[in-house]
Amino acid sequence: MYGIEIYNIKNRHITIGTNKEKKFSLYIYHMSNQDPLEEFLNEFKEVQFSANLTGKQKCSLLKILRKNTPAFAIGEEPLGKIKGHYIKIYLNVERPYPPMLRRPPYPASLETRKEIEKHINELLDMDVIRKLGNNEIVEIITPVLITWNDGKFRFCEDFRALNNCTKADRYPILRISHALDKVAKSKYITKVDCMKGFYQNGL
Repeated sequence: MYGIEIYNIKNRHITIGTNKEKKFSLYIYHMSNQDPLEEFLNEFKEVQFSANLTGKQKCSLLKILRKNTPAFAIGEEPLGKIKGHYIKIYLNVERPYPPMLRRPPYPASLETRKEIEKHINELLDMDVIRKLGNNEIVEIITPVLITWNDGKFRFCEDFRALNNCTKADRYPILRISHALDKVAKSKYITKVDCMKGFYQNGL
């Protein structure tokens, strides 16, 4: 018995063979011609399926992915946002802020300044940050670039001084053992990695 998985996205004729001694098990999954199937498959071409899944299970999974496409960040699409919740940071100082907070930007080379500007423009395009108005003043600006081993840069902010002027937010943390007990009898465990998760929180 041979299992064959075929994704015919262009409705072409497929010839399997004429050897009648071999038996084939085919699962045919139809998708509407009106939907942009080829575009969908191109967007999810990096999806890796478990080798333990059958062709029918893979088709079912593709159907679920296709139905919930808006839940995934694909390409240059805008990031999602957490609705109805904002992170609030309370300071234990008031304006005028102490000198430790009113720091000028760190000295940077021409190459570093170009990278900082590039990352700022990317954040603007993703609607993560916005430009200041004429009457708005921001006194805490300490951008920092961290270089990875592959030569790429990561854009960060140095908020160590700000942390010293921030009121502590204390709350009980769930014990790991209790969390594991709750999922001990689960049949499936799903892990979702939010793309640029910190940027999806309103501040």
